[in-house]
Amino acid sequence: MTVQRYAAVIQLRPEHEATYRSLHTSVWPDVLAALDRANIRNYSIFLRDGLLFSYYEYSGHDHEADAASLAADEATRSWWQLTEPCQQPLATVEHPQWWAPAEEVFHHDGP
Repeated sequence: MTVQRYAAVIQLRPEHEATYRSLHTSVWPDVLAALDRANIRNYSIFLRDGLLFSYYEYSGHDHEADAASLAADEATRSWWQLTEPCQQPLATVEHPQWWAPAEEVFHHDGP
């Protein structure tokens, strides 16, 4: 099975950094289970200079359908109600998009 890599960027509102960090120290098990059901693996979020950078690997067969099922998940939607006020989309993002997709310019799997 081919793994697809996805990355995206969004601004973190500085006044909400402590809240955002606190939320991510104990992500709800139902949210993690929804990510698993959506075939999302190795999901990470990094922070640098006010920018959040997310990365994950997708191992399913229909990313669009799995993303839609994740967006429809009740626990995930409740989670986003807590995390979205902490974030500010980049100026280049068009509504309804939230996170700005990042283009992969290099990858090396190694031996």
